[in-house]
Amino acid sequence: MVYLSLYNGMRIPGIGLGTWQIRDRSLLSELLGEAYDVGYRLIDTAAAYSNEMGIARAMESNGLHRHEVVLSDKVWNTCRGYEEVQVACKNSLRKLKTDYLDIYLIHWPASPRLHPDWETINGETWRGMEKLLEQGLVRAIGVCNFKVHHLEALKKTYKVKPMINQIEFHPGVQNREIYDYCKAHEIVLQASSPLGNGEILSNEGLMELAREKGKSVAQVALRWEMQKGVAAIPKTANRNRLRENIDLFDFQLSDEEMKRIDKIPYCGGLGIDSDEVTEFG
Repeated sequence: MVYLSLYNGMRIPGIGLGTWQIRDRSLLSELLGEAYDVGYRLIDTAAAYSNEMGIARAMESNGLHRHEVVLSDKVWNTCRGYEEVQVACKNSLRKLKTDYLDIYLIHWPASPRLHPDWETINGETWRGMEKLLEQGLVRAIGVCNFKVHHLEALKKTYKVKPMINQIEFHPGVQNREIYDYCKAHEIVLQASSPLGNGEILSNEGLMELAREKGKSVAQVALRWEMQKGVAAIPKTANRNRLRENIDLFDFQLSDEEMKRIDKIPYCGGLGIDSDEVTEFG
């Protein structure tokens, strides 16, 4: 496993298990057991996924001890604010049956489209995140879906800068401005949708490169992300793909191959703009 270092010294696995849309408890138990056996050590969830209790039970049923996995969770939009985020975190801790989270993230920034005072809202929420870190209830704090102007606004008031920014990132949506900003500011980028909507799996350029490497398109895409220094949390309910997504350490992409992928035009995006979308507000 490749590990990435946060600026506070904490190390996180470069590949984790995404659990979005996976709520069935028996399936969660099977997946977490299989995932642990093949080397996954980070589990990504969110209050909005409604599977925190299922993950806790899956860990228990598979005999996984808390210290054996990195647990990452997210606060939902209805719990923005200094006090609200602290209450939300404690609720998630209760559901996950743990007394701390390794990673806690703001799921979405307050949208300028919906909130004229979006900077203040995000700043107050972040103050609550800093308090959780200070209390030892979380080991690392960060954000999701924050663009550069969201991060710059936060910068005006924060005492602790975000350690992680989880965004859509894959060969078809490279978000270069955010990537460059986070790299320059020592914020680890984490790909929440490392394979997008699946369209990149039929991209001719990636398919050709996958044939040359004797790997799947998904493996080539994930390896590209890894070599970019981006952590990834692919989600799958398929056991074969679960194994495939972490089987990335017996090959490497050359500089020329990396550049070929860098040139892939926009494709496979989920199409969710954190400044425009309303249903997440």
